[in-house]
Amino acid sequence: MAAPFIVGNWKMHGLGADLGEAEALAKDLAARPASARVALCPPAPLIWRMAQVLKGSAVEVGGQSCSAKPAGAFTGDISAVMLADAGASLVILGHSERRTGHGETDAQVQAKALAALAAGLEPIVCIGETLDQRQAGDAVKVVRAQITGSVAPRMADKPFAVAYEPIWAIGTGLTPTLEQIEEIHHAVAVALKAVVGDAAARTPILYGGSVKPSNAAEILKTPGVGGALVGGASLKAADFLGIIRAV
Repeated sequence: MAAPFIVGNWKMHGLGADLGEAEALAKDLAARPASARVALCPPAPLIWRMAQVLKGSAVEVGGQSCSAKPAGAFTGDISAVMLADAGASLVILGHSERRTGHGETDAQVQAKALAALAAGLEPIVCIGETLDQRQAGDAVKVVRAQITGSVAPRMADKPFAVAYEPIWAIGTGLTPTLEQIEEIHHAVAVALKAVVGDAAARTPILYGGSVKPSNAAEILKTPGVGGALVGGASLKAADFLGIIRAV
């Protein structure tokens, strides 16, 4: 099996002074290599600088979103080609904060994923249910529909990942039970197989939602979990290492 994929999402946090945390992370992993694949996704203005700091290290650099367009009159947008040019090798797409705060649809997420692949980036497609959907018993139905709408069959021959993030657990300190996590990851795997066939078996399904050093080990050992998408705990090297070392 592939090594677990641990991705840190800095969201809208971090300035140049915080690049020392990325450097500290890389130095620790150089001294004691991890059993996981590791990446950091900082805000766009830090991507190039972080890529320079991490050059030659075991830590990959990614973006947090991209446009579905390669170029054009789209003020404020960033294309996948631009992310790659800045040193990114992957990009988070369809994060719940993009879906809920910016109205991104499954179709838009799929278009962005295809643009990312065309630019040589590895997309991490995010899916997940709200608290209302969970309480209504619709969690499985919701994530299956999101996979069907956000992942294209032609992505089968390209590397990509999926991240399941229960929206109600992000930044709240709440975490689903291990049984709930396993149930959704299984549902995602089934839905992926229906879209991309055998490629689903090599597509890591990450868990995201209040992952921290204290709960990382049990989450990462849950059947079907292929890694973690980490928010706040990825901002400090010591905390992020606690999750990486839990593998």
